[in-house]
Amino acid sequence: MKKIWQDLYLSDRFFWLFSGVIFLFLLSYPLALLLPVALAIFVMAVALVLLDGIRLFNRQVEVKAHRKTPKLLSLSDVNNVQVHIENQAPIALNIRFIDELPVQFQIRDFEMKLTLLPETTQKLSYELRPLERGEHHFGNLNLFLSTNFGFLERRMRIAQAQMIPVYPSILQMRKLELRAFNSSAIYQGVKKMRRIGHSYEFDHVKNYVRGDDYRSINWKASSRQAKLMVNKYEDERAQQAYSIIDKSRNMKMPFNGLSLLDYAINSTLALSNIILKKYDRAGLLTFSDKMGTIIKADSKAGQLNKILTALYNERERQGESNFELLYYATRKLISGRSL
Repeated sequence: MKKIWQDLYLSDRFFWLFSGVIFLFLLSYPLALLLPVALAIFVMAVALVLLDGIRLFNRQVEVKAHRKTPKLLSLSDVNNVQVHIENQAPIALNIRFIDELPVQFQIRDFEMKLTLLPETTQKLSYELRPLERGEHHFGNLNLFLSTNFGFLERRMRIAQAQMIPVYPSILQMRKLELRAFNSSAIYQGVKKMRRIGHSYEFDHVKNYVRGDDYRSINWKASSRQAKLMVNKYEDERAQQAYSIIDKSRNMKMPFNGLSLLDYAINSTLALSNIILKKYDRAGLLTFSDKMGTIIKADSKAGQLNKILTALYNERERQGESNFELLYYATRKLISGRSL
């Protein structure tokens, strides 16, 4: 019985009904003929409310709900969250759905309404745009059930507490990756081509044709073949490219809901992904009044995940930028020519 009282809520329709009954009783003072009518309506109202409560708190009334979220949310992007609600009761139910969203979103008026027929399932979806990195904790699912009478509501709280991390924008990283590679284009007439460069990465020797750079003539091969042969080169690979992020207090400045540091982090993730896809080596340096994260440039399989994890944990500092320290650190830590 205690749990019934805890889960019982009175709807607006209940107050409107009994407000009308009270008004009839007030009118019955000057008009005594209205007293029997007011009593009859009061008895009918009480009977309807009791019947509504019996239907609503019947043991056969059972509703299940499940929240489906991505494994991680993407910073500054629109992320879709789905909720599946199943009505296992033999009666139709009107449902007010309230999800306990993470405090970072500061959404205090979230509510969705639906009507479920007996033994049916419906999928709800809503969008969230996180503006802070870190752990976001979702709470329980709250369902407020009512019948077609609508005088009472029954609250059902379904335990769905979970933690979803918000990482730098992976969606933007993938979008920019598609734009960066011509081989991913699907437009008619576009084909995959290997770009030939004029660097120190030797590719092959071929016959000379008009228009070839005469500085690339291979005289030894030409003497053996008795005709002009030229060297062809491909773009150099395995070049070092470092992303350097300033995380001083200036990077706390907000712009369109995100801090400047978050914009830098999203850009770094997208650039590092393209660098690795181009067979170069990506690295990371962060600094403020002191050196922060240092990831040596590499192209191994887990390099992007290592950079992503480091970016996820970066926070602004209160100090000013120390560029002398940055210069000293780059001279000491970065060996060889780098970008």
